[in-house]
Amino acid sequence: MKLSLRFVFSLLILLAVSGLTFGQTWTPLTHQPTFNASTPLLLTDGTVFVQVYGKGGWWKLTPDINGSYLNGTWSQQATMPSGYGPLYYGSAVLRDGRVIVEGGEYNFLQQVETNKGAIYDPVANTWTSVNPPSGWGSIGDGPSVVLANGTYMQGDALSSREALLNASTLTWTTTGTGKADSNSEEGWNLLPSGMVLTIDANNNTTKAEKYSPATGSWSSAGDTGVVLVDPGSHEIGPAVLRPDGTLLATGATGHNAIFNTVTRTWSAAPDFPKNGSQQLDIADGPASLLPNGNVLCATSPGVFAPGTQFFEWDGSSFIPEPATPNSANKSSYEGRMLLLPTGQVIFTDATKDVEIYSPIGSPNPAWAPTITSAPTSVTRGMTYQVKGTQFNGLSQAEGYGDDSAAATNYPLVRITNQATGHVFYARTHNHSSMGVATGTRPVSTQFDVPVGAETGASNLEVVANGIASVPVTVTVQ
Repeated sequence: MKLSLRFVFSLLILLAVSGLTFGQTWTPLTHQPTFNASTPLLLTDGTVFVQVYGKGGWWKLTPDINGSYLNGTWSQQATMPSGYGPLYYGSAVLRDGRVIVEGGEYNFLQQVETNKGAIYDPVANTWTSVNPPSGWGSIGDGPSVVLANGTYMQGDALSSREALLNASTLTWTTTGTGKADSNSEEGWNLLPSGMVLTIDANNNTTKAEKYSPATGSWSSAGDTGVVLVDPGSHEIGPAVLRPDGTLLATGATGHNAIFNTVTRTWSAAPDFPKNGSQQLDIADGPASLLPNGNVLCATSPGVFAPGTQFFEWDGSSFIPEPATPNSANKSSYEGRMLLLPTGQVIFTDATKDVEIYSPIGSPNPAWAPTITSAPTSVTRGMTYQVKGTQFNGLSQAEGYGDDSAAATNYPLVRITNQATGHVFYARTHNHSSMGVATGTRPVSTQFDVPVGAETGASNLEVVANGIASVPVTVTVQ
């Protein structure tokens, strides 16, 4: 098939030598990991929690004293409970700052659809096993989400069952009546209304559904208008909510769709480009919201074929972006993205090469968190509260589908010493909301001032989805 001039030009750029640069760039970490890096999660103290691919080991990437993740350093963390080393699973950072991991299509790289689970306490650096919901023999790569009220919701990949976790007692309550199909291969997206959106992957239709936390039931969310689900594998791509209230839902077919959360209607988006005769798509794979409002997507041709190519969705078109060193040999499903507090995106691909994407453009100031109440003086090692609006950002920011969940819709507190410029993240917890796009509604979080923070006049910011508030002045005692 004849290629468009635009795509020929884009392809030439993707294959160009390093002397021809993009506005956006990928840069390798200065200190690369000694392990094959898989799923990354953003802890509420600003560190990045990264799993060893297919194993129970985890490491933490800590930014340097200037707040740089590129120059960050690695430290090994506690290993998961004996016998648990999942791949493709549900996960989340909870409102109290702990990390939950549930299920796994694979366990130590053996396909088992495990029902194991565990929760990690970053303060104690310990894991605790979590029993599955009553009667569940599997969880596998079931979808997961933290609801606006802070409750973790998990689906079973092999059925239409869902359950809600009581994070205090580590017990489950059944929910989710009326689901039209099983949860297999589906992803869940939190909407500004507090509803959870999914696209049915097992009916071979274009149907979408929404879950109501108020009723605990599923109902129709309309018709996507285009086929996003690959009929053979049932795979689908990630979906990411943008600040303008539109949600980009990408397909394993090359087709894409837009859900308008205000009008609650669907419309077709442009297809991904072709690479020669090969249609690019995302049959499992990552996407990340950027501070400028665009969505960074990792595509590849067909289902699970190698050749990753990156694009930014700007609301009207897919703009080609540069490749990572391993792109030619990797399929989209092998990649993971995480939006950092700096506005950059960290990318892992199950190897020892970890890259950081630095986008161009600036966020709309209206998207930023706003501080309305904060202490003027804090003491190292003590806990305080900060209040304001939009502390959770306007989106979960990260999408993948069913195999990975790394949402960042929670506030971080960053303290920068005015004299030295040195950066310290205060661990946040007990956020009053885990919703998205909360607008003018007052929200709050607690934060623990690091014992190693430098004393003196400092700037305190709340950061959500890589966008920082206007700073307030605080004196660190």
